[in-house]
Amino acid sequence: MLMPIKPKRVSDQVFEQLRDLIFKASLKPGDQLMSERELAESLGVCRPTVREAINKLVALHLLEHRQGHGTFVVEPAAEKNPLGLPHYRDLSLADLLEVKLGLECNGAIMAARRATEEDLRDMEKSLVDMESRISSGEAGSNANLAFHMAVAYATKNTAQIHITKNFYDLLSCRTKGLLFLYTEPVTLGAIVRQHRNIVRAVQARDREAAYNAMREHLTFIMDFVQGLEAPYIAAKSINRRI
Repeated sequence: MLMPIKPKRVSDQVFEQLRDLIFKASLKPGDQLMSERELAESLGVCRPTVREAINKLVALHLLEHRQGHGTFVVEPAAEKNPLGLPHYRDLSLADLLEVKLGLECNGAIMAARRATEEDLRDMEKSLVDMESRISSGEAGSNANLAFHMAVAYATKNTAQIHITKNFYDLLSCRTKGLLFLYTEPVTLGAIVRQHRNIVRAVQARDREAAYNAMREHLTFIMDFVQGLEAPYIAAKSINRRI
């Protein structure tokens, strides 16, 4: 049965543009949003329209108002648990990464089916950004986040995008040990190569190759984490025996 086509409200279009910039990590945690006036001028809409869109994003805990300073993308806080996991502080990083493995490998399959040319450009841009940071001696963690969110966004599955973002918000408070991954040229070089393999598989619309490339990448991360946590686990075991 055919239904009448309803035009989208302008505030909804503004909301979607800003939300997608956050989901794609073009606007990163802690980034300040332009003022209402600047946004209204850039988008060609009125300020009340921008305000309505921003308030929706605040209600979704994607943006926050800071009195006297402006509006910012919400930064993950260590005390918060965006996935609602019981006793999440007792979970090891390895526990979380095992779940991430299933989430993102399946996401790679969906991305291989549904990615647009814009999605592929976003993935490529994150690779260029990471390579640039390697050459200048900077950390590549932001480029890594942008890559994984670009893959999630390419799934066109709202639940996948939200859960992936929340997962990275949670991981960001638990991954200080992983910073080494994104600062050392050797590991960064391996990650860039793995990311490029994922992009090639998605470009080729090869679902199996996309799954396997993502699995190889995340297994590399998990093996690294296992090496980090092994001394800690051994120490806990000794303390229990004592």
